Amino acid sequence: MALKRHNPTTPGRRQLVTPGRAGVSKKKPERSLTTGRRNKKAGRNTHGHVTVRHQGGGHKRRLRDVDFLRDKDGIPATVAAIEYDPNRSAHIALLFYADGEKRYIVAPDGVGEGAKVMSGPAAPIRVGNCLPLESMPVGTVVHCVELTPGKGAQLARSAGSEAQYVAREGGYALLKLPSGEMRMVDARCRATIGRVGNTEHSNLSMGKAGRNRWHGKRPAVRGSVMNPVDHPHGGGEGKAPIGMDSPRSPWGKKTLGLRTRKKSKPSNRFIVRRRYGR
Repeated sequence: MALKRHNPTTPGRRQLVTPGRAGVSKKKPERSLTTGRRNKKAGRNTHGHVTVRHQGGGHKRRLRDVDFLRDKDGIPATVAAIEYDPNRSAHIALLFYADGEKRYIVAPDGVGEGAKVMSGPAAPIRVGNCLPLESMPVGTVVHCVELTPGKGAQLARSAGSEAQYVAREGGYALLKLPSGEMRMVDARCRATIGRVGNTEHSNLSMGKAGRNRWHGKRPAVRGSVMNPVDHPHGGGEGKAPIGMDSPRSPWGKKTLGLRTRKKSKPSNRFIVRRRYGR
């Protein structure tokens, strides 16, 4: 999908790069598949204390009920529209099933309005169809991969993401994830063939600070310009170095490279190669 650059009529539009909407429907979302978003927490916990900084505000949104299970087996569906979803980077596709039911799915790249999709072990090997990994040939590019059979897609769901189905051994499939990690997944888990659409999402430019505010992102102040009482990087005259062996969080914990995953986590046995390349 081509990107759209704007005439520099204002300082904000000079840097603005937005996605082209070719192929994306301008219709309102299917009302029966949306719910109101309640309890906007702005990064606060139940006591009202900020536990995640730089969150708050943002445009009002409605949540789209996206089908990550794809459990409607053997019933063909037609893509009625490709729609914008404000809650995720990927676009979503509205499906009209042959029995009259409507569902949203994450829109795969190359699947447009009028395309036919299906789910289930007997579905043909075609982009947009959802099958168990054991029913796919090795080498297939997939997205929206389950980690537990029947739980719903958890891996490779963002715009442009894809996972490579590398091998199958016993009851497990070996996948190369977008991060470079090699991971074993139960072969009964389902995945959708192809990669996620809206592949140009990573090349967008906000253009101005206000556009981030529309997305619910508040300003982030650098620690090096704070006082020593407010941040470990603070203090000093002029543009002073932080004076530490590693950058720190506001609470003194190492950041930028510190691994926080527990070494005793049970799912570690399914990771064949970590994303760090070692």
